Amino acid sequence: MKKNIITIGLIVAALAIISYTLMNNKKENEAKTAIVAEKNASVSVKVGTVKTEEVSLDFSANGNFEPLQELKFSAEKPGRVVRVLVKEGDNVRIGQTLAIIRSEQISSDLQTAQASYQNAQADYSRFENAYKTGGVTKQQLDQAKLGLVTSKSRLQQAKVNIGDTNIKATINGIVNKRYIEPGSVLGAATQMFDIVNVSKLKLKVTVNESQVASLKLGNTVQVSASVYPDTKFSGRITFIAPKADTSLNFPVEIEIANNSSNDLKAGMYGTAEFASNQQKQSLMVVPRNAFVGSVSSNQIFVAENGVAKLKTVAAGRILGDKVEIISGLSDGETVIITGQINLQDGSKVDIIK
Repeated sequence: MKKNIITIGLIVAALAIISYTLMNNKKENEAKTAIVAEKNASVSVKVGTVKTEEVSLDFSANGNFEPLQELKFSAEKPGRVVRVLVKEGDNVRIGQTLAIIRSEQISSDLQTAQASYQNAQADYSRFENAYKTGGVTKQQLDQAKLGLVTSKSRLQQAKVNIGDTNIKATINGIVNKRYIEPGSVLGAATQMFDIVNVSKLKLKVTVNESQVASLKLGNTVQVSASVYPDTKFSGRITFIAPKADTSLNFPVEIEIANNSSNDLKAGMYGTAEFASNQQKQSLMVVPRNAFVGSVSSNQIFVAENGVAKLKTVAAGRILGDKVEIISGLSDGETVIITGQINLQDGSKVDIIK
């Protein structure tokens, strides 16, 4: 009996020790968790400085060169190709014959139209003579005249169709692709040639609203191609969109005269350099990536005494990787340029270099 009591006492004592140890471990873990949570409460960010700088208002925009004219040349009449007179890479002029086709149907229509016209001429002459002697009425003469006019119109159309068997260029340019060979059978709208005119090209770029305000139709622009970085081409603004696209940018087209060897090719990557009429100005600027989301949000986080404060600013012109600040910030303030996605107004921040 006494032995059992001692055993029970030992078990109770062991359980008490275990319980005490577990409670102490729980308190230690909670303390460590609180320390970690306190450390993790701050968000690591990088910062920049609001500065007043001498800024050039010149800017550049990138785009792709496109041909001044491009034509996918298709057949208007069915027939069989007899001859192809040009090959890929040939220069062609307006009116130059590119290919000759033969169509038995078109030739037959011409013969029929000629015979019909000759018969109508003979009928009209007979009716005209008979009308003078009273042999036919005025109405019969008019019907004969109508038949003559109709048959003449059909003959003219048949001659036009015969002319269409000589396929002629309708623009000046270079044969970029040839789809037919002698013996090819053409249907209506069968593609025959791609012709491009690269004596002049268009460079299509987009600019923002602050930049488009300084552009005028006819302005001269210096243009370069990525494959000829040391060569400058002179361009002229021929189109400025009256309405912004979905990205709130304005499409602009620049026409460039190619050199004699046609070094510029359609599809090349190009850069337009827009020179401002204004001299350099002293402007307050911040890094473009300081804005929350995009420049249009007009919101920036400022770091003050280890705390992020959200400020609403008035943004001006976008100047490359910097943005003009009209109001809302002071020279020398520290703005947050990375980590904004994890911030709220009042969040603690840890500035990293």
